[in-house]
Amino acid sequence: MCRGPRFPSVEDMSELVLEGLKAKQQKTWASGDYGAVAALIHPMAEDTVQAADLSAGAEVLDVAAGTGNASIAAARCGCRVIASDYVDGLLARARERAAAEHLPLTTEIADAENLPYADGRFDAVVSVVGAMFAPDQDRTAAELTRVCRGGGTIAMANWTPDGFIGEMFRTVGRRVPPPPGIRGPVEWGSEERVRELFGDRVRDLRTERREFVFRFATPENFADYFREHYGPTLKAFEALGPDGGKPLYDDLVALVGRHNTATDGTARIPSAYLQVIATRA
Repeated sequence: MCRGPRFPSVEDMSELVLEGLKAKQQKTWASGDYGAVAALIHPMAEDTVQAADLSAGAEVLDVAAGTGNASIAAARCGCRVIASDYVDGLLARARERAAAEHLPLTTEIADAENLPYADGRFDAVVSVVGAMFAPDQDRTAAELTRVCRGGGTIAMANWTPDGFIGEMFRTVGRRVPPPPGIRGPVEWGSEERVRELFGDRVRDLRTERREFVFRFATPENFADYFREHYGPTLKAFEALGPDGGKPLYDDLVALVGRHNTATDGTARIPSAYLQVIATRA
């Protein structure tokens, strides 16, 4: 009997959409100079690693490590660290930084949704504003827990939906809409959503709303910096072109103005994030 062509199922199509989005994300994070932004928020990684209370000698995986903020913080604690990311250019910066501080660090290309490690390999799994950007949140949560041993630690820092960065993403999204059907990365900054994602794979899940403060000379200085260095905003400006980019620039300046708590003419921008510490069940 002759069979007709096999048409893609809904699941196949969803997978294709996610893979296409992931490829686009890789190009986004490789653009600009994310290291320039990551350098500003290094204290978030230090705080998260200290909250995780890692033991010297522990084997630690940093997922979506970027330029290595959390990896380097863990290496300073005497941990054996693998920094993983799907953008090799970011890992190259992590290697340079670790070498400059004479810290041992292994870097490996890896996708947060499909980690190439055995079940329960690591004593701790950490991710600081990294894994939250993977498009398939359920699969990412499953992978973070799968590679962590029972009784091990999972530690994250994720921007909140209602904080400054969450509002910045919505501001950009009004000018350049995100792909339909994909849940926003800042959902990882909601305790309710984190508990839903991890489910019974973890126990003793603790969250704390914390605050990082961006500091710039002026609101315009912030908009210039993120337009030049931060991949998501850089790509948004590229998509809008010179004419369309001016309204987005004005939006960002106004956004900073609304959140600015400085009284000396500079920009002081409190930015909320959710610190998550859990024990693998």
